[in-house]
Amino acid sequence: MSAAAVWSVAPATDLVGAPSRRPELRLVPTGRAARAASAPLRITRFGRLLVLASAVTLGVVLLVSVLGAGSAAATIDHTVTVSSGQTLSQVAAHELPGLPVDEGVAQIQLANGLSSLQVHAGQRLAIPALP
Repeated sequence: MSAAAVWSVAPATDLVGAPSRRPELRLVPTGRAARAASAPLRITRFGRLLVLASAVTLGVVLLVSVLGAGSAAATIDHTVTVSSGQTLSQVAAHELPGLPVDEGVAQIQLANGLSSLQVHAGQRLAIPALP
């Protein structure tokens, strides 16, 4: 620590008790003390344990919600084989007449894990049961 001359907020008193306007010395932190004063907040062992427990709990909740969403998929009613020249829209219109074609296509894509509308002759498609 080093000393620096600063003007006092409250006037200092001399030996007789009368206020004087002389500068007084105060300690100003330097080096390690200054770095320690401006250091970021440190987390204790218990705090780190709480952060870890919260992260693990959040991960488990997310994992359960993702796995739960996957198990809520539609049940499979039957499978069909795509014939030559047939499109996914035609399969959806024929196999799921109770749904609009775009919803039927989406249901078939979800049930089969398809990322596009492309199907080929001889491909087997699982058809979900209607609700």
